[in-house]
Amino acid sequence: MSIVTLLYPAFILAILLVFIHSIFGLEIIKRGVIFTDLAIGQFAAIGVAISLLFFGGEYSFILTLIFALIGATLISIATRRVKHIEAFIGMLYALGASGIIVLLSNTTQGTELFNKLQATDILFTTTTDLIEPFLLYGVVAFLFLKFYYRLTGLYREMLFFGLLAVTVTSSVQLAGVLVVFVLLIVPAFMALLQNRFSKLLFAWVVGSTIIIVAMVISYLFDLPTGYTIVFIGSLCGIIYGLIVDN
Repeated sequence: MSIVTLLYPAFILAILLVFIHSIFGLEIIKRGVIFTDLAIGQFAAIGVAISLLFFGGEYSFILTLIFALIGATLISIATRRVKHIEAFIGMLYALGASGIIVLLSNTTQGTELFNKLQATDILFTTTTDLIEPFLLYGVVAFLFLKFYYRLTGLYREMLFFGLLAVTVTSSVQLAGVLVVFVLLIVPAFMALLQNRFSKLLFAWVVGSTIIIVAMVISYLFDLPTGYTIVFIGSLCGIIYGLIVDN
């Protein structure tokens, strides 16, 4: 059985993840609030941790969504009220990350669960696993592209961070916080450094190529998939940023 035949559901999921996160990543970099997704992702991961710790993994989506929305709401308010917004978002990230550690500290699998929340193995995704993200990301992309540029002020902020929270709720459970961060930032960063092609199309194609290559490498060399994606994605972004003539 070839790698493509075995891993094609994971490849499709990777392409979906890159597409939806590129839409948000381009806007996040333009706004200069790079750690927004990390902070919301860590808050979302608190919901996952609570689900695993107190409910045996049940109610994961709703708990994750609640905490992601809390993080998104705090950031959307802070963007209009707080000076030095990056520092504020950094503190939210630290609060979320430390909250997870505190919650999982007394469990026998605390370290393992924390690592899983940061970078999940998506290599053996099944076709059934694709249904929910396909529908969810399709709706999110439609709402964003249809309404975001028509709104202004607080309504625009609430739509942006609300849709980002819903997206992160799903993607953190599928891929992990650090993978989500890389998918949001690296393809968008590389796309914004070039002016030849459509930003979104460039981010989607390059990001999909990077994540699929990383997944193949992790499979061939038996490496942790999530962290391989984070490493190779970050490395590609750094090298591209250094060699491209700005």
